[in-house]
Amino acid sequence: MQIGFVGLGIMGSRMAANLQKAGHRLIVHDARRTAAETHLAQGATWADSPRQVAAECDVMFTSLPGPPEVEAVALGKDGLIEGVRKDAAYFDLSTNSRAMVRKVHAAFAAKGAHMLDSPVSGGPRGAATRKLALWVGGERAVYDRCKAVLDDIGDQARYIGPIGQATVAKLVHNVTGYAISVALAEAFTMGVKAGVDPLALFEAVRAGAIGRRRTYDYLVDQFLPGAYDPPAFALRLAHKDVSLATALGREVGVPMRLSNLALEDMTEAMGRGWADLDSRIVMKLQQERAGVEIAVDPAKARAAVTDN
Repeated sequence: MQIGFVGLGIMGSRMAANLQKAGHRLIVHDARRTAAETHLAQGATWADSPRQVAAECDVMFTSLPGPPEVEAVALGKDGLIEGVRKDAAYFDLSTNSRAMVRKVHAAFAAKGAHMLDSPVSGGPRGAATRKLALWVGGERAVYDRCKAVLDDIGDQARYIGPIGQATVAKLVHNVTGYAISVALAEAFTMGVKAGVDPLALFEAVRAGAIGRRRTYDYLVDQFLPGAYDPPAFALRLAHKDVSLATALGREVGVPMRLSNLALEDMTEAMGRGWADLDSRIVMKLQQERAGVEIAVDPAKARAAVTDN
């Protein structure tokens, strides 16, 4: 199958590579042609615009930073909408806003085509290894028709419901994670300031009831070593995700006190110039407030997880 793919960043490049590994022919586009070099070397075809991608494919994907970029690629000048074929299926893999998803869906429906919101979760590592969740909202029949292609991107493709519902699920997932990060940073700095060695504290709580659910395990990647560069997921993208989630809360009339506290910390971290560091750099703010510094040897932190 010839598949279109627009957006070959950290996540998109890996998902596109999985499609190529599965034997699909790709036609690709990115704001930077250099981002496509690996895919072109593997036989992909370059398109000069999203419009050209849509004109040559019945199935297409975008993986973009957020709503403004999705709107430009999908609906802007030389966008997908200008070349889309009747009955074509367009899956947006970005973390988007529900309002934008509905807007794009309506525009494609007017052309006799299908747009489905299909945000993913698993990070760059999951995108590379295909250990990736895809949550899909839109027409069920189109999802079923394209399920085999989705399975070539990730191992956990799941239909959520009508258009926009997958986006809601992704925002719930992401805002939960960042709110938990704020709570973990607060609790751990308290424990360290009370005199407990950070690695001993980590190993202790990991053996408890909550720890046995592996709630704490992601702390070994950035927080315990105090290493936030290079990023697994940049703060600027996480800030966008939590902003979208709290905005959705306001839209539907749901108070989100903890999520708004997490967003405040993320905004403060952005103001520090940390936008391109890992999103968990936010947890460093609490260390500063508490007057503690946590810097566990990375190998010892990793061993604490792999040995148990």
